[in-house]
Amino acid sequence: MSSKISNSIAISFFLVLIINLSIVESSNKIRAHRPCKTLIFYFHDILYNGENGKNATSAIVGAPSWGNLTKLAGQNHFGDLIVFDDPITLDNNIHSNPIGRAQGFYFYDKKEIFTSWLGFSFVFNSTQHKGSINFAGADPIMNKTRDISVIGGTGDFFMTRGIATLMTDSVEGEVYFRLQVDIKLYECW
Repeated sequence: MSSKISNSIAISFFLVLIINLSIVESSNKIRAHRPCKTLIFYFHDILYNGENGKNATSAIVGAPSWGNLTKLAGQNHFGDLIVFDDPITLDNNIHSNPIGRAQGFYFYDKKEIFTSWLGFSFVFNSTQHKGSINFAGADPIMNKTRDISVIGGTGDFFMTRGIATLMTDSVEGEVYFRLQVDIKLYECW
């Protein structure tokens, strides 16, 4: 009788061990994450060029010694620092009602290729969205699409994280560009 009990205990222990190992192994597998929220916005940047002060939404505030504050520097605009307060819309029409502002800065950070680094927030002021979403990252402008990090937010977007895919939707010389921003949030509170 005692050998039957010992065998039952050993088999039970072995089964519990196998079940625990399979649970640990399945929890170590990489899971495909789905965004908890997706959003698409457009922001419109009009760079001050010395003549468009009434319409400008951005300005050069720092330039290398060979540049100036009304025209972008040569050599892929290397060294230029631009601050902006651009309207955000739900479509690509600059005359659509803005639902907020894109506020921040970008600077051109390489002489060899056309690229910049961005740090900005979408600050919402509509009935549809309240709060802000914060972004940061490198922007290799010549790529069709570029990903930057969503690093936080406030209000409806409290402590959110994710990825924003940027796509240049329109360019008019060195004065105007429009970006489509496809946001995928993976942490939503």
